Amino acid sequence: MKTKLNELLEFPCSFTYRVMGHAQPELVDRVVEVVQRHAPGDYSPQVKPSSKGNYHSVSITMTATHIEQVETLYEELGAIDIVRVVL
Repeated sequence: MKTKLNELLEFPCSFTYRVMGHAQPELVDRVVEVVQRHAPGDYSPQVKPSSKGNYHSVSITMTATHIEQVETLYEELGAIDIVRVVL
């Protein structure tokens, strides 16, 4: 049985994205820039480097107001050229 994300969430809610991309200085700024466009706020993303240091994981938590916002952010974060995965 498949469950859709909007069936699991009750809006507004806290929603965390984990964005994994190349370890470049602009990764965090680009992730925050995309989130700011859809949910302006004061964000403090957490960054963790991979074991070899080639990639960084950026976790950012926001308040989601509707499912379309969540889905749009998945798409736009994934479209950043130095991003490899969005969870």
